Amino acid sequence: MEKQEIYPKRLDPFPIRSLKKENLGNQAFEQIKQMIVRGEIPAGKRIIESELAESMGISRTPVREAVHKLGAEGFLKPLPKGGYVVRGLGISDIEETFEIRSILESFAAFLAANRHRHEEILPLEEKIEEFQRSLDNNDLKELARLNTEFHELLYALSRSQRLIKMIYNLRDEIYFLRKIILNSIDMARLSNKDHREIINAIEKRQAKTAEMLVRDHILRGKEFVINEIRKGNVSINHHSF
Repeated sequence: MEKQEIYPKRLDPFPIRSLKKENLGNQAFEQIKQMIVRGEIPAGKRIIESELAESMGISRTPVREAVHKLGAEGFLKPLPKGGYVVRGLGISDIEETFEIRSILESFAAFLAANRHRHEEILPLEEKIEEFQRSLDNNDLKELARLNTEFHELLYALSRSQRLIKMIYNLRDEIYFLRKIILNSIDMARLSNKDHREIINAIEKRQAKTAEMLVRDHILRGKEFVINEIRKGNVSINHHSF
């Protein structure tokens, strides 16, 4: 079955901010990437280097460098007659992101159970309580941030810099999908319940249990997001990887 990519009906101008003069190629890459991830440059919009360069107040050379790098990393899709367009999200992209994440993060939990120090559990417990307070106050806008902070504290307990780097390569995709999950009160409550169980297993050094709990936690999120998209409850028109 051919993968469907989803694009917006109306394309807006580039919402560019001016750059400093040092390391212009890297700055251009990071700024354009973040605008793509946040949906400020929507899926389906053609990238015109001259417009980007003019908006940033720089020459086309660093912009061209940034655009080619974004193409190599999969944020942009080359057009048959030249140039690039922002790549749209497909269901298969979302499924793959969750499945890769489930493998990497469950292994991080396995390592964390074996390698953590007792005093390192407290910050995770505090993050769970902070998340719960936001839930009780119906403050959903803070949940994605708190959830991300919890998971990043968990990764750190693995003491594997290579593994953490691999997980962080998916950070932008994960954050967008996490916001979909945590926009549901029921899923947010279930997420925090899962976190308590995960931390309990890690604290007891039950590595296999912690690994299984994290994998189930992430794959449940995958099923929720896919179902929400297919039911039309979530629009991904303006988002891309």
